[in-house]
Amino acid sequence: MSPKTKVAVLISGRGSNMEALVRAAQASGCPFEIALVLANKPDAKGLEIAGAAGVEALCVDQKPFGKDREAHERAIDAALRARAIEVIALAGYMRILTPFLVDAWAGRMLNIHPSLLPAYPGLDTHARAIAAGEVEAGCTVHLVTAGVDEGPILGQARVPILPDDDEHALAARVLAQEHRLYAETLATFCRGLSAAKPQD
Repeated sequence: MSPKTKVAVLISGRGSNMEALVRAAQASGCPFEIALVLANKPDAKGLEIAGAAGVEALCVDQKPFGKDREAHERAIDAALRARAIEVIALAGYMRILTPFLVDAWAGRMLNIHPSLLPAYPGLDTHARAIAAGEVEAGCTVHLVTAGVDEGPILGQARVPILPDDDEHALAARVLAQEHRLYAETLATFCRGLSAAKPQD
């Protein structure tokens, strides 16, 4: 059996998608392990959740780095490489990334976004979809590239927008799909990585 792909999940808050990935990784046959949960804020609730699940939880606080985002990312990158991380999964990581981290992990960094990309990149996706009269919303897992929410799409899940939906009701239904989609897409991605590795 191939060794599991070592994944780090980057969070800024509670990290409900992180929690779903940690749960998925515990299933037999899952091709990835969550080897690290890393936050940019020491009060991120997800750090406690990860620690309680037996996953290493680390904060690389952005504050001491001030406005030097690349220096902060270099510290993150060093922590990832020290743990032999192979793939990054962004899960509510609320920092715009610099070219340094995007380039360093090109093709190995995933993100989940609460819309059917390329529609509604950025923030307030649910309110914008409802205001535009859309009949469906959803979520997208994509590779991270330099453009915000622009990378190649790896998977999507669709959710109907109901006549009486507000953004909170819609967000809750989309989030349930996010938890399923992210785990499934990450598993498929990691299986592909393993298959591409030279065998000993």
